[in-house]
This record gives sequence, C-alpha cells and structure tokens, in this order.
Amino acid sequence: MSAFVLEPSAAFVAPASSRPPLILSQRGPTSSIPSSTSALKGAAAATATAAAAATAVGFVASSSRRQHRRATARRTRLQALLEAHKTEVSDKIFAEAKGLMPGGVSSPVRAFKSVGGNPVVFDRVKGAYAWDVDGNKYIDYVGTWGPAIIGHADDDVLKALQDQMAKGTSFGAPSALENELAKMVIDAVPSVDMVRFTNSGTEACMGMIRLVRAYTKREKVIKFEGCYHGHADAFLVQAGSGVATLGLPDSPGVPAGATSGTLCAPYNDLAAVEKLLQENEVAAVILEPVVGNSGFIKPVEGFLQGLRELTTKYGALLVFDEVMTGFRISYGGAQEYFGVTPDVTTMGKVIGGGLPVGAYGGRKEIMEMVAPAGPMYQAGTLSGNPLAMTAGIKTMEKLKGKEAYAQLDRTTEKLINGILSAARDAGHAVCGGHISGMFGFFFCEGPVNSFADATKSDTEKFAKWHRAMLERGIYLAPSQYEAGFMSLAHTDEDVERTIAAAKEVFATL
Repeated sequence: MSAFVLEPSAAFVAPASSRPPLILSQRGPTSSIPSSTSALKGAAAATATAAAAATAVGFVASSSRRQHRRATARRTRLQALLEAHKTEVSDKIFAEAKGLMPGGVSSPVRAFKSVGGNPVVFDRVKGAYAWDVDGNKYIDYVGTWGPAIIGHADDDVLKALQDQMAKGTSFGAPSALENELAKMVIDAVPSVDMVRFTNSGTEACMGMIRLVRAYTKREKVIKFEGCYHGHADAFLVQAGSGVATLGLPDSPGVPAGATSGTLCAPYNDLAAVEKLLQENEVAAVILEPVVGNSGFIKPVEGFLQGLRELTTKYGALLVFDEVMTGFRISYGGAQEYFGVTPDVTTMGKVIGGGLPVGAYGGRKEIMEMVAPAGPMYQAGTLSGNPLAMTAGIKTMEKLKGKEAYAQLDRTTEKLINGILSAARDAGHAVCGGHISGMFGFFFCEGPVNSFADATKSDTEKFAKWHRAMLERGIYLAPSQYEAGFMSLAHTDEDVERTIAAAKEVFATL
C-alpha cells in the first residue's frame, strides 16, 4: 500500500530545527526513513493547532459580523416602525379637542399626561384589537378599562343590541331585562340579595356611601390610600388612579365638610384599620379587594378576612368596590375568589358589556333602605337602560362556567411572566402579577403591597417603555397607576408578539 506524504498547510510552518525532511514523491515505507512516523505525527498536530486557531479567529469574526448585522437589523426595524407609526390625524383631532373639552378628553387619564406625547385617537375596535384614525392597529390590553372581557364588539352582543334597538333605546320605565340581569348578578355574587342599577361605577359608589350611612346611622367611613371609588367628593382623598397620575393629592372644589367623614388607612395594614375603628364610630370600611387604581396590588394573605372580622367586631359594614374586579377575576368577583363575603358590593364595567352601567347590592335588610322600598333616596333617568341590560346579559352568558376564567388565567399568566422575564433579562427592576384576566407591573424591585410602595416606581422609565410599546402596536394603560386587562379574544400569538416587543424595548431602555 502506498501513501502520500504531504507538506503541512502554509497557515502554519514549523521551526526549521524541528522540521523533518518531507518527501513529495509517492512511495511505500522504507527503512531509510526511520523517523518519518514521528515527524508526520508532529506535523499533523501542528496542522490541527493551526486549523483550530484559524477556526477560532473565523468564529470570532463571524460572531462579530452576526452581531453587527443584528444590530443593524434592529435599527432598521425600529426606523421602519417609527416611520410606519404615523399619528398626524390623531394629533390633529386631539389638538382640536383641547379647544373643545378640558384637556381634550372626557376622562383625565386618556390624555397621556403621565407617559408623554399625544394620545392616539381610536377609530374602531374588534376582538383584541383597536385601530386609530391613522390606520395603526394595536393589540389592546386596556379593553375600554375592563368591560371588554369577551373582546371588543362581540358578534353575539352586537346582534342582541341590534334586536333590542328595534324595540327602542331607552324606556324610563320597568323592563323585563332588568329582572333578567338582576337575577344573574344575585346568583353569581355571594353578598347580593338585591341590586340597584345605575349608569356608572361612580354613581354606584355615591349610592353605596349614602346607603351605608343611612343603615348604620353613622357618618364616618374608612377607605384606603390609592383606592379609587369614583369622583364623588367624599372619595377624593388619597384616591390613586387619575388623581395620582396628575400628582393631585385631592381635588380643588371639594369642601372640607365633604371629606371630614372620610378616614384613610394604608392598604394591607390591619393594625391601622383597627386603630381607626377603635377611635371612631365608623359606618363602613370600603375598599377595592384587589387594587386596580394605583396599579395592580393584591391583598396579602389574611387581609380581607381580617377586615371581615374587624368590621363585625366594631359594628361597621364591609364594602367591596368590585367595579373593576366584579366578573373579572372570577364569575362571582373577588369575594368568590377569596372566599370573603362583604355586606355591600358595588359593580360596573363587565356587567354592562361595554355600555354605561353600574350597580350596588347587598343583604336584603340593607338594600330595603333604598327608595322606594325605604327612605334612602337615589334615582337615575337612564338607570336600567335596555341596551346596557342587553349587553350585560349576553356578556355574562359567555362568562358563566370555569372555562372562560381558566383561559383568561392561562393567557394572562403567560403575558405577565413573559414581560417580567424580558425586563429581568435586560437588567431592569420590574415586579408584578395577575389574577385571572387582570394584571399589572411596576418599574421597581417590589414587592408592592400599598400605594406608598407603588410610588417608588420609575415612572419616567415606564413612560419611555409605554411609548415604545405603542409604536410597536401594543396598547397599554397610559399610567403606571392602572391595571391591565386580558380578554377571551386575545390569542397566544398576540401574547407572544407582545412579549417579543417588550424584549426589544427593554433592550433599548
């Protein structure tokens, strides 16, 4: 058998003193070159070393080129996004609106004051998506601030509304639809034996505070720092939400007498609540069982049960403001989810299916204080509106059963975990969580158990993140102090796209 004896690669040349004589002819082994085997082994090793070195150099160069290409691609993609996300029509409409309505909006947080830039003006919504007047499409995690739990403009809800509109849009008289929705609420919510419908969550809370004072014959109420219960005078004390976003501790125009009966305690602080109960004759302790108006804040273990025990001990009523959590975190609201039953509950948002609605309800002996059954007066021209009742009925029909909430929990968990992971991977301090289809996060280390904790958030970084997400087609609440909402219309693909956008933005902050 003959062999080829080859010179080593020109990429590596051994020192002359160590190089064996190499033969370029084809020949078989002979006794005249006894050192050829060891020489060839040395040459092969040298060749392998040279090849490895060359490969390493090539790998580094290749890796550097790939990183450069990726960075260039990111810059190109960002530039394309910025160029594609046009807002000229939104800007024009908003500029006109500022001369027609205070701040250009009908509710303060919509003005984007805390995140900078102008708001986008919506043109239409469907399912999990919103389109602005410039034609930009967004994955929407605001969901008209909670009501769109089954998705925007659901076909079944629209059909029911069309059928009802043929019968009339407002009655100002009793309607069988009121009975139907009332029975659904009473069946679902543990604390409710009777219910009164109103036109908004604020109106429901106005009726509720008058009711608890009438029933207990006491004037003082305890609320919690950062909890929002609408814009009635008595509640605009350390109220979170839009008040916090605008940096206003209270509102001008609220008489001192209107808030003199409102006591405040830190959320998740039972000792502070008991101290107030010991020192005052309190009509009711009122709270968002899961805070959504100073960001998303859960009750710590034992807090809600502790409030139930304290209010019973001191003769006060316990009120859950479930305008946000009702039919959102479970079909029976937070009280079903946590297994703690209040005396009175306020509701809104989901029970109107996207139309203006509110409600308050409670034990029969308490609700029979409300006129005309009792002396506590409250009324409303459009209360029990047939369109709102219809949308609420169709929405609640789709939510009944465990499947809907299991889906909401799964997709929301995937979203919030993905966002938090993206933040951590990029070195940012972000914390957060979710319950079913309600979620939130704070740009701070956490944990966040109170409004005071929430105010430690880096709101400037959040504002930059929010704007960059908006430019990538993700519509989030324009305030660090607001919760977010998932719907049954959101898909895994929507969530994955949102997480991908979050990773991209966190890498740029």
